[in-house]
Amino acid sequence: MRDERGSATVLACWAMLALIAVAALVIHLGSAVSARHRAQSSADLAALAAAAALERGTEAACASATTIAARMRAVVRDCRVESWDVVVTVGVRLPLPAVGGGEAVAAARAGPVS
Repeated sequence: MRDERGSATVLACWAMLALIAVAALVIHLGSAVSARHRAQSSADLAALAAAAALERGTEAACASATTIAARMRAVVRDCRVESWDVVVTVGVRLPLPAVGGGEAVAAARAGPVS
């Protein structure tokens, strides 16, 4: 009986450590999902802006996409015109670089309605 004295404290410490680890994992996963959604929103809006500016030329369209993406804290990775459609790929840095960092990438296509 005397040998088990304090074992509840050790068990409670391990349980709290497990809860902290799970909470950190949930926070990291949530921030990754949030960055992915922000990347997709940025790509969608940048593609629409590029499609609206396409009549001024490919360079103007991609410049418009870059401006919109920058305002949404995203970076245009690729901007190309296929016929009258604009395809924009953007990247958003994950907000927790200490846990592994990385980048969420998304693409969107916009063009005239057929």
